[in-house]
Amino acid sequence: MTLKNLMQRRLRGEGGFTLIELLVVVAIIGVLVAIAIPQYASYKKQANDAGAAMDVRDMALAAEAYYAANQVYPGTIGSTTIVNIVLPCGTTTSVTDELCNSGFTKATHLNTLVFTNTGGGLPNYTITGSSSGGTGKTYTWDSSKGGMQ
Repeated sequence: MTLKNLMQRRLRGEGGFTLIELLVVVAIIGVLVAIAIPQYASYKKQANDAGAAMDVRDMALAAEAYYAANQVYPGTIGSTTIVNIVLPCGTTTSVTDELCNSGFTKATHLNTLVFTNTGGGLPNYTITGSSSGGTGKTYTWDSSKGGMQ
C-alpha cells in the first residue's frame, strides 16, 4: 500500500479502533486486575507470615549463641520482656539487648515477638511470634521440645 492510498483511507475514516473494540480491551484489563489484586494480597499475607517464622528462628539462634557465651539464656526465669524490639540495640542489659548483641535482627516492624525464659530444672525458653500483616498464625519455638512447634 502506498502512502497516497493510506492517506486516502485515513481521509475516508477507515483507520483506527472502534469504540466497541476499545471497550472490550478495557473490560479485559478490568477482569485481569480483579483477579490479580486478591491473589497479590494473599501472597503478601503469606510473605508476612514467613517473615514472622523467620524472626522466631533467628531469635532462637541468637538465644543459643547467648547461651554458648554465658551458659544461661537471656532474662530471668519467667520473664516475658521482649514484645516489640526496636533496632538498633540500646546500651542497657535488657533481654532485648542480650539477644540483639548475640546476632538477632528483626525482619520487619510488623512482627510481634515474645521471648520467655522458662527455666525449670533445665535451662529452657519459648519464643512466640506473629505478624500483624499476616493471616493471624502464631509461631512457637519451644527449646524443651526441640524447636518450632
